[in-house]
Amino acid sequence: MIRILFFILVVLALGFGFSWLAERPGDLFIIWQGQRIEMSLMVAATMVVVLLALVMFVWWLIRTIWTSPQSMTRYFRARKRDRGYQALSTGLIAVGSGDAPLARKMLDRTRGLINADQEPLIHLLEAQASLIEGKTEDARKKFEAMAEDPETRELGLRGLYLEAQRLGAHEAARHYAEKAVEKAPHLPWAAEATLEYRTQAGRYDDAIRLLESQRVLNGMDKKIHDRKKAVLLAGRALSRLEGDPKGARDDASYALKLDPGLVPAATIAAKAYLRENNSRKALTTLEQVWRLTPHSDLASAYVTAGGGAAVDKLRRAERLESIQPNAYESLYAVASAAYDAREFARARKTAQAAARVDERESVYLLMADIEEAETGDQARVRHWMSQALRAPRDPEWVADGQVSSHWLPISPVSGRLDAFEWKRAVAQAAGTIEDQSGNRGEEAFRLLPELKQDMAEPEPAAIVVADEVNSEAVPAQSPIVDAVATPTVEEEVKPAPSKIAANDLDKPFFGGAPDDPGVKTGTVVEKNSFRLF
Repeated sequence: MIRILFFILVVLALGFGFSWLAERPGDLFIIWQGQRIEMSLMVAATMVVVLLALVMFVWWLIRTIWTSPQSMTRYFRARKRDRGYQALSTGLIAVGSGDAPLARKMLDRTRGLINADQEPLIHLLEAQASLIEGKTEDARKKFEAMAEDPETRELGLRGLYLEAQRLGAHEAARHYAEKAVEKAPHLPWAAEATLEYRTQAGRYDDAIRLLESQRVLNGMDKKIHDRKKAVLLAGRALSRLEGDPKGARDDASYALKLDPGLVPAATIAAKAYLRENNSRKALTTLEQVWRLTPHSDLASAYVTAGGGAAVDKLRRAERLESIQPNAYESLYAVASAAYDAREFARARKTAQAAARVDERESVYLLMADIEEAETGDQARVRHWMSQALRAPRDPEWVADGQVSSHWLPISPVSGRLDAFEWKRAVAQAAGTIEDQSGNRGEEAFRLLPELKQDMAEPEPAAIVVADEVNSEAVPAQSPIVDAVATPTVEEEVKPAPSKIAANDLDKPFFGGAPDDPGVKTGTVVEKNSFRLF
């Protein structure tokens, strides 16, 4: 564009000059070697312009002829380089698609067209070709050579890091990641790997410093930075809890400022306050997080904070229910505390309400415990146990498919930072296997053969009640029926009708009566006619 404007300006200048001369006519006389040359001023100016153009053209022609060898050489060199880059591009595509023969062929062609010292990508193509060919030792040596070159240092270190990870050499991988961070702290992969390795080693101070530098160098998003820092602070607080409760409390409190919904930080802070005999502050901290996220760990820590009798724990559970009245965790905490306080009616009612909010394994197990403790009715106990077998499992701390009983800042499987999630595990250990689509395969009887044997229909057997006067009751042969014995030759009792009042057996709050109503004490059963189902 600039050249076009310059050309237009030159043409305008020449036109303006010739028009100016045309308006001012005159003659030009030149006497040279005794001869007089006469011409008009316009002709003289035209001859000067043509002479200048001719001189410039001759100069261009001479210069082109003089530099033609270099031009031809440069042309063929550029053509050769273009062919080399085309081969290099094809080779990298072949590496990505796993075509080892084509990658090796393109590598050889590229080497013949481009100097490897001028194009570092040739080293990468060679290393990747060796990898897909299975020549890991050659690839490792190539990456090591690249790591020694300042131009390809980061590329070589990343290749060595990935290869060490693939082989399970975690110490070597950590070494390469640390070296990469030292040479190029802006690399995200190196910083992330080093952050995880330092957390695994318990070097939380170094990990936090590295995280702060990454925020400055890479412009990390504030939410991501605050979350990772909160997890690191919670992990450091967890490591300090036994030896330095004050430091653990400060770290956990700071973590809650960065992420108010971080449940592990709240529980750690509460434990630290309790070690300092400050139960009021511990309860306040747990309440603040409970308002945001009802969680089983928070409920357990809150109810047991400060100890006290079972009535005091029930009162604290009721406090949680008043804050989150419709949460499953609130209702279950009240039901469990009422069970411990031997208030079975309150426990049963609240457990039923919790089951209506969310069916979980824990609430049915609690119902079974309530029935066992209050009535001892084995039929009801088996009913709630069977409901528990079919119910979804309770949420747990899960990281990389592994379930943990407590939270950790990193995954024990992969070492990934902030890998733990509070969710239901995919595999149902309590008799139901649930995949991600919500389908459940019921395997209760396979996993619990004893229960299967108890609930299966028994063969008809002659069972009578032991003589209450002349002999002691023989231990029951069936695990379901109490106070019965195998028949003897000497004693035999005639059957009597069993009468059970309607209010003797409460109907479960959903599903109807249990499959096995059991046998009441004192009921006489007819010989060869007793069937459980």
